[in-house]
Amino acid sequence: MIGLLQRVSHASVSVDGQCIGKINTGLMVLIGVEKNDGREQAERLVKKLLGYRVFPDDEGKMNQSVLDIAGEILLVPQFTLVADTDKGMRPSFSSAAPPRQGADLFAAVVDIMSQHLPQVQTGQFGADMAVELVNDGPVTFWLQV
Repeated sequence: MIGLLQRVSHASVSVDGQCIGKINTGLMVLIGVEKNDGREQAERLVKKLLGYRVFPDDEGKMNQSVLDIAGEILLVPQFTLVADTDKGMRPSFSSAAPPRQGADLFAAVVDIMSQHLPQVQTGQFGADMAVELVNDGPVTFWLQV
């Protein structure tokens, strides 16, 4: 499972012109699910996302997590993260989880995250989404569990 996290001052996701998720200071995370992923990977990814120290402390060092700052999280499913780009000029998605598995595991990530944060915002699995964000820093990390 892959989580591409971005520290944001604000972010939103829309489907068909309607905003379905919006946050202020926190993390916007694109989630990619691979074939061999299961509940264990979902739990490990959430643990990393909640504890990853990407927010500045009083001395300006990245030493605080989203929990430490009482930040918000926007989770957006994105199967293209698992693309194999090694050959040719067209990506292969052979390592991506089938749609049902991907949807179930994305829902699991949301459920687990919701147990730790009062309000988790999400994109919509399988939808054509428009994502807007202001990447603060910019700070972006690729987490793979």
